Amino acid sequence: MNVHYQAMHMSDGIVNAPVSVLFAAMALTALGLCAWRAREELDERTVPLAGLVAAFIFAVQMVNFPILPGVSGHLLGGALAAILVGPFTGALCVAIVLVVQSLLFADGGVTALGTNITNMALIGVAAGYGTALLSYRMVRRIRGDVSVPAVGVVAFCSAVVGTVCAAMGFVLEYSLGGAGSSSLGTVAAYMFGTHVLIGIGEGIITALTVVAVVRARPDLVYLLRTNRIAAEVPA
Repeated sequence: MNVHYQAMHMSDGIVNAPVSVLFAAMALTALGLCAWRAREELDERTVPLAGLVAAFIFAVQMVNFPILPGVSGHLLGGALAAILVGPFTGALCVAIVLVVQSLLFADGGVTALGTNITNMALIGVAAGYGTALLSYRMVRRIRGDVSVPAVGVVAFCSAVVGTVCAAMGFVLEYSLGGAGSSSLGTVAAYMFGTHVLIGIGEGIITALTVVAVVRARPDLVYLLRTNRIAAEVPA
């Protein structure tokens, strides 16, 4: 079983039609808000970075890495996008990737776009960025500055939390209108356990990517520049 295809990248028929329509409406409304708020996050310097982030997430999501026998995972990209370009822009980046994958590569069902966007582009981004912001400010309060390795640790933790929370979004949707025969307890336990492991892989990729960008151009990293210490991050 490829857990991302059957769970995170949900196919058609995993949840019933009313739940699919409900989350499609929620996703569309939320993305409209994100498009409006993204104007505050982007400028002439960061627009190209947003395009690169979307392209990177798209490319890396095509590569699966083994977690357990019969279970593989890939980068979701929510925490990575939020840290680099902001939560609203990040949600749009992930949503665009999901739409392209669904329509052109049949990775995730068309009727499941609302649930997939809700889980990965909304819940994953929000949980990942919230974790990153809180942990970043906590490190800064304790140490007075935030080193590049510390930013990597922040990125790792945010990716783990974002991945697990996105998986729990699927559990919620399954509880509301799951079309499968598995019990909710079984689904929840399986999703949590496997996505903790998947989150570790995602955390490593996210940390390495964020650290590379911070070393090269810390002034472009949304998490740093909005906390007004981009120039203070020591090596």
